[in-house]
Amino acid sequence: MSHFLSAADLTRERALHLFRVTAELKQRRKAGRHDTALTGRTLALIFEKPSLRTRVTFEVGIVQLGGRAVYLSGQEIGMGTRESVPDVARNLSRWVDGIAARVFTHATVESLARHASIPVINGLSDYEHPCQALADYFTLRERRGGLQGLKLAYVGDGNNVANELMFGAVKLGMRCSIGCPKGYEPNPLIFKSAQREAQKLGSPAPEVTQNAFEAVAGADVVYTDVWTSMGQEAEAAERVRAFQGYGVTPKLMSAAGRDALFMHCLPAHRGEEVAAEVIDGPQSAVFDEAENRLHVQKAVLLTLMGEGSES
Repeated sequence: MSHFLSAADLTRERALHLFRVTAELKQRRKAGRHDTALTGRTLALIFEKPSLRTRVTFEVGIVQLGGRAVYLSGQEIGMGTRESVPDVARNLSRWVDGIAARVFTHATVESLARHASIPVINGLSDYEHPCQALADYFTLRERRGGLQGLKLAYVGDGNNVANELMFGAVKLGMRCSIGCPKGYEPNPLIFKSAQREAQKLGSPAPEVTQNAFEAVAGADVVYTDVWTSMGQEAEAAERVRAFQGYGVTPKLMSAAGRDALFMHCLPAHRGEEVAAEVIDGPQSAVFDEAENRLHVQKAVLLTLMGEGSES
């Protein structure tokens, strides 16, 4: 693995290996032990979109491994306007040891990876959010002890998070059901690709339904995300109307498995896509997910940038 752009890049064995590395790094940190595996290494953080969790967890993560980070806003670089994406990749390859990029279009992170001679990590794109999905599945594995055969239900906008969770479920042998209104389904190319991968691996094929209660029936985890993502602000009122009935309420949670967890990638809008009593209640694992972004991304950094890595 020379880059990490998508859950599709992972085999089941590689994902489980990353989970084992994550668990070890988390345990070491909790025990107060310090890691120095990336001493002298520098990670460039390219952020076209602002972020709390992604920036802090990458920046703190590389520091906890002995390295350091350089933050570069989209305005500073002007990728695609002031300077071409290939030239940004080639320049950074001469100065730093890895790139984590949070971008508007997936083509940008693909171009960075194509032209860089150092590892590139997708911190978020319009198609996928692989580090978030890894943290989500690691959190579920911590809580349940295993993943194969479990059911994840995603309710709401079929966005980049839904795409990534769907592919992750297929890779890990889980069932995945997505409940969303017509016109807001996951990317059809990614959905078809996930179905083909499920057939190839012998995993349950992902499903899409317009009935939220049907989607969550018997689920081990119910997941949602904001209805209006960054860059979609002009559609906010229309989206609120379209997603009525898709909010995760106590009633919807009761249709899932008795011990079902609630997950959200954050930030959350209480009273919109999720009721406050759900996200702040005993079934919620949202802040465990947020914490585990740090540990999972450290495992990715170590795998890609450490001694003996393929890069």
